[in-house]
Amino acid sequence: MPGLSKSLTHRFALAAVALTMAGGAIVFTEPSPFDVLGLGLLMLLPAIGLVRTTPLMLLYTSAMLVPVACAFFAVLAAIDPKRALVHTLVSLFLVLVSLLLTAFVQASPARHARLIMQGTVAAALIAASAGLVGYLGLFPGAADIFTLYGRASGTFKDPNVFGAFLVMPAVYLMHVMRQARGLKAIVALAGFGVLSVAILLSFSRGAWFALAFASALYAYLSFVTAETSGARVRLAFGVVAIAVAGALLITIALQFDAVADLLTHRATLTQSYDEGPDGRFGGQVKARALILAHPFGLGAQQFDTYYHLEEAHNVYLSMFMNAGWLGGLVFGLLIGGTVIAGARHALTRGPTQGLFLVAYAAFVAHALEGFIIDLDHWRHFHVLMALSWGLMLAEYATVPMPQLARIRNARALRPMHAAHIAS
Repeated sequence: MPGLSKSLTHRFALAAVALTMAGGAIVFTEPSPFDVLGLGLLMLLPAIGLVRTTPLMLLYTSAMLVPVACAFFAVLAAIDPKRALVHTLVSLFLVLVSLLLTAFVQASPARHARLIMQGTVAAALIAASAGLVGYLGLFPGAADIFTLYGRASGTFKDPNVFGAFLVMPAVYLMHVMRQARGLKAIVALAGFGVLSVAILLSFSRGAWFALAFASALYAYLSFVTAETSGARVRLAFGVVAIAVAGALLITIALQFDAVADLLTHRATLTQSYDEGPDGRFGGQVKARALILAHPFGLGAQQFDTYYHLEEAHNVYLSMFMNAGWLGGLVFGLLIGGTVIAGARHALTRGPTQGLFLVAYAAFVAHALEGFIIDLDHWRHFHVLMALSWGLMLAEYATVPMPQLARIRNARALRPMHAAHIAS
């Protein structure tokens, strides 16, 4: 009976994690279902032992909390401390959920990472379907609910966040297509098509870039780490097929005037609102000057209210303003460190390598997209951090043991060696 009870409890917890990830589809309101369910996970998963911590995990946790601690200190300098405090409290919550998911993935890397990804795919399909329904106006009022400024936004408030959210699930479905056969591969292909069309109709330049870059990086890393030449050939054919399908999709989309006009407009590198002292680039110039003048930061959410018309549209600049020089530097080092450590880990074969390539490719795309948008409060960005580090730390916790044994043996032999030389 105790074993049965534990099994049922664990199954309930796994279902709760999947539901939390699926709840990431609904971002109309604050707090979102992801937030409410995530708060429950913070209490549930540690209580039943579905997390694992290691010394490296504790080091990573400390690094993640430094920018948040600095942001709390910067609240003291804020013109509107209440607004800065609320923003920073949300940052703390997202970091805690991310750390929880990191420990959750470490507990059972393959199973738990796949569960998170599958839950996110379900959320993505819900959000993407809503976006397509809204863009096509399949029922009265659908466009008002699921689009913004003629762009598909689905169940999100911002088309840019909507498009970016769909990237990792799309890459995961590419991974499924690569691994599966028959009906499962066909279903994955259909899901990938739905997400790709939704990303296209979000008219988000960042999301377009993120999907293209993440897909290309996943394909490249999969190709160079494939175990057989046959696997490489199948992957190459798959990439060509997806590229041809993408070109065909864009060609069809361009046949519709409304899509073609907005697509042509959004495809330019700069928009009218990017230029001038009050534009995006002008705001970034102001942000750099403010960063140099305020080593302890301005406090979160102050720049777009008191110094410029909008946010800096650069998460790295924003973190320096939100959390000062120390917080901004540590945040940048965390992102850069994840990219560098992940690049090395991506080339290491193992049972979770394919899943890691999905998370890592999407993460790197988001890290680059961070130069043109603020993503520190994107829930799925924190999930990508959790997946990337959870899978890496799980491997670090198991692989080095033989190396550790060799080091211990070498240390044991050193006194004997020294005595031999002395004699």
